[in-house]
Amino acid sequence: MTDTPADPIAQFKAWLAEAEKSEPNDANAMSLATADTDGMPNVRMVLLKGVDERGFVFYTNMESRKGEELTRNPQAALGFHWKTLRRAVRIQGQVEAVSAQESDDYFHSRPRDSQIGAWASQQSRPLESRFALEKAVALFAAKHAIGTVPRPAYWAGRRIIPRRIEFWADRPFRLHDRTVFVRDGEGWSTVKLYP
Repeated sequence: MTDTPADPIAQFKAWLAEAEKSEPNDANAMSLATADTDGMPNVRMVLLKGVDERGFVFYTNMESRKGEELTRNPQAALGFHWKTLRRAVRIQGQVEAVSAQESDDYFHSRPRDSQIGAWASQQSRPLESRFALEKAVALFAAKHAIGTVPRPAYWAGRRIIPRRIEFWADRPFRLHDRTVFVRDGEGWSTVKLYP
């Protein structure tokens, strides 16, 4: 990034498109950081399922630990690292629910086995045995053997509305390029950072 682009979302999409060509798998994998009510941070990997001017979207079981943390403290941070390109992006922002229609549309675009899995998994809760999970999968597969699998009410999308986006690009001698975009009303202000 020698020239600073005016639109960080367009820049992100361009970097993601490059990463999809060079990363061996899951170029859309991102770390999602949340915090519990005591302020203890928590981070895990999720998959980016949509990005546009409104923000960055992923889907999850809202009864999971991440879902509960996002409900209680609707702020989050995302991190992308594309090792093949020697680039990274960090994002911070507010969290909002995507519409029920968006959640439905994405849920029904998933493979049927993944839809059944969303019903069977009590995400983040203790699992007594692998057999218990397989039994739950079989139970819900039988229950929804015919017709459309409905989306569970607890399974939904969340959008991170970015307030700050930082682009990092590797440079020789650890003199890396860092460009930060900060939401400024309807637009963005930019600043370069020392490595």
